[in-house]
Amino acid sequence: MKEHYYPGSRPLEGVELNLFSEDDLRKIHYATMECFKNPGIQVSDAEARQIFKEAGCEVDEKNQVVKIPEFLVNRALMDSPSKFTLWGRDKKNNTVQEHKGKVNWTCFGTGVKMCNYEAPGKYKTVDSVEQDVADTAKLCDWADNIDYYSLAVSARDWAGKGAQDVHETFTPLTNTSKHFHHIDPVGESVEYYRDMVHAYYGGDEEEARKKPIFSMLLCPTSPLELSSNACQVIIKGARFGIPVNVLSMAMSGGSSPVFRAGTLVTHNAEVLAGIVLAQLVVPGTSVWYGSSTTTFDLKRGTAPVGAPELGLISAAVGKLAQFYGLPSFVAGT
Repeated sequence: MKEHYYPGSRPLEGVELNLFSEDDLRKIHYATMECFKNPGIQVSDAEARQIFKEAGCEVDEKNQVVKIPEFLVNRALMDSPSKFTLWGRDKKNNTVQEHKGKVNWTCFGTGVKMCNYEAPGKYKTVDSVEQDVADTAKLCDWADNIDYYSLAVSARDWAGKGAQDVHETFTPLTNTSKHFHHIDPVGESVEYYRDMVHAYYGGDEEEARKKPIFSMLLCPTSPLELSSNACQVIIKGARFGIPVNVLSMAMSGGSSPVFRAGTLVTHNAEVLAGIVLAQLVVPGTSVWYGSSTTTFDLKRGTAPVGAPELGLISAAVGKLAQFYGLPSFVAGT
């Protein structure tokens, strides 16, 4: 049986790690608003820049920089739901996301290798293929402690053939009865993803919007950029009723300030910029406040997801999400 935890609950009722006071969170918010004024956010997608411009943002087309006023941030936060449901093909596997609710669990991804174990201590590492996507989806479907399936590995046998991400959507949807969270979507293909969900509901667009069995994760490019792909995933996700996870993967000391508070400011700006865009497109779009932000290993040139710094940042991100009234999604070990 899976056991849920309630962050921020009183002692003996849940788990809690408070790194910041309300005043600290407010200071991070104010610093983020300053960041939106100077230097602003680079928005590499022309359609997204036009949406920001029509909403009242200052847009520098030459440098592709958008400066977001605080009133738009506040309005977007008011429009963003604090609770929404991730629907599964089997409704017993529906998962509710709340800004102050249960802690849910999903698998990590997207890996590109699989270990084929031949004997104790003997294994061979090979590229992951579409069958591995199917197998990991079935495994997560079986595991009671996993609430929904995130794309665990990549279908490398489809790499370069123009339809890899579409197969990485169809295969999980047909191999798990739980909700599917696509963490490597391609903006140009979101219409195909939508059509799969519509097909599941017999072409009923309204039902597909009300009960999405699929959601998407996109990453801003640190520091302080919304790439064209990220923007298109956000825009189309909002238009099609697909929940969107705006997840920063900043690296403290690499693509963000070495100090944790500074990293949280740039992280916050990246995530809020994506959430503002989603709410400008369709107010009320279901969004997560996401994080896989960690430190940067200067010695090895890597992003250690298992580092204690990631845990500290994730705890701070969870508090920021609660401060804004948003469901959060954070990386773990």
